[in-house]
Amino acid sequence: MQNIEPLEIGKYYHIYNRGINGEKLFKEPLNYEHFLNLYDYHIAPIAETFAWCLMNNHFHFLVRIKEIEEITSEKKIPASKSFSNLFNAYTKAINKRYNRHGSLFERPFRRKTIDNNSYFQNVIVYIHNNPVHHTICNHPIEYPWSSYITCLSDKSTKLKRKEVIELFDDIENFKYVHQHRSEGFSLQTFLGE
Repeated sequence: MQNIEPLEIGKYYHIYNRGINGEKLFKEPLNYEHFLNLYDYHIAPIAETFAWCLMNNHFHFLVRIKEIEEITSEKKIPASKSFSNLFNAYTKAINKRYNRHGSLFERPFRRKTIDNNSYFQNVIVYIHNNPVHHTICNHPIEYPWSSYITCLSDKSTKLKRKEVIELFDDIENFKYVHQHRSEGFSLQTFLGE
């Protein structure tokens, strides 16, 4: 049994999980939208989001758990409980919609602490290039269910877009790094497997 590290306030994490037994988490666009709405409800009050990608059978998020005084939720519940609430709410919705029962996600959800800027930058690029890695598209701009397009946009967002772009110096370097680092990335590199 793997040792699961707790989510600590003020720390940055790569959070990821997949469907139990490889099951699809998202079968149609409505599912992706509903998951993101639930994410906003359960996670936005307790964490800042820097990158995300929803694939059909797994997902990735890069977050910073907020300090207690930053938490906007009236209930100050542990961050791991907020994520569990998200997964439970989504599972209930999918089970009802598709007449299924039981768990949808593997347990426990996985997390890795991000402890330096280089790793932080690499995880952002990895998350955005996940659809390329899985041969769904040739470039992250072609994939609608990630934060890559949001990073290029000037529309209002809760994503910490300004901080992400500053990490890459500017928008042009952000695009350049995503284009040129996609080759050679592997899941094992970032998940420590």
